[in-house]
Amino acid sequence: MLPVIYSDEFLDHKTGRYHPENPERLTAIVNALKASAFAEQIAWQKPTPALEKRSLMPLLVQTHSPAYIKKLKEIATTGGGYLDGDTPVSPRSYDVALLAVSAWLDGVDTVLATANPAFVLARPPGHHAESDTGMGFCLFSNAAIAAFYAIEQPGIKRVAILDWDVHHGNGTQAIVENHPQIAYCSLHQYPCYPGTGKASERGLHDNVLNLPLPPGSDITVYQPLLANKVVPFLTDFQADLLIVSAGYDANATDPLASINLQPENYALFTDYCLGLTRKIIFGLEGGYDFTALSQSVLATIERCLI
Repeated sequence: MLPVIYSDEFLDHKTGRYHPENPERLTAIVNALKASAFAEQIAWQKPTPALEKRSLMPLLVQTHSPAYIKKLKEIATTGGGYLDGDTPVSPRSYDVALLAVSAWLDGVDTVLATANPAFVLARPPGHHAESDTGMGFCLFSNAAIAAFYAIEQPGIKRVAILDWDVHHGNGTQAIVENHPQIAYCSLHQYPCYPGTGKASERGLHDNVLNLPLPPGSDITVYQPLLANKVVPFLTDFQADLLIVSAGYDANATDPLASINLQPENYALFTDYCLGLTRKIIFGLEGGYDFTALSQSVLATIERCLI
């Protein structure tokens, strides 16, 4: 069985009819999972309500400035608005973003309790959210917050974050790069939004590995990097837990980038991760072609069930 942490409340973050990061992304994935050949092996798990997660607000304040948290809450409670041109906030967005953080923290708890993978099927995504602002569809830095939470748990001294979203996780890197117990590794298209993630950036403790990829790259470009760069970096770091910012917008049919992966390629990505550890939290980031997105998530989860 593989735990999938999900709530219909994640659909209540309304972004507008034509926004690529919309509730239908999750609906497509849920429908695909329920229709899959391994549907009976999915253990659906509702996230802990944010108010019941005592550690959530202290971690949120550790990761994001109180001024930004207050601003986001005020925009939501006064009817909604925009953090930037790409990042809408609806009346329930603040509460839903808190629930998404709670889901990622539940993912940590679940994986540490079972020593097996879990998938956090939540939105809004998080890897572009910086300490003092949300951007790029992201409100709170879910992966970074989960990493800070994890290193507070017994037996966890080091946590690695692997970000395979097609866009560089500028927020995640900025928040964790000076922390000696957290490593960050990203494979991303360059040039592409948000224009960050240079290969020369190594982090204060040699704990950052950025692998920029040119438009048009496919699995023949990715595989050697996974085998010869990503795996050695993560192996050397000796993390006790792996968090995957699992974006699926590097698919060839995705409208927001120009990388040429296929959904089945994510099975190989997952195999490399499982070769390092089974203590993995996969958390949804991007992916905007519904068919490619849902099939890619299925490829990830199916490999975890073997």
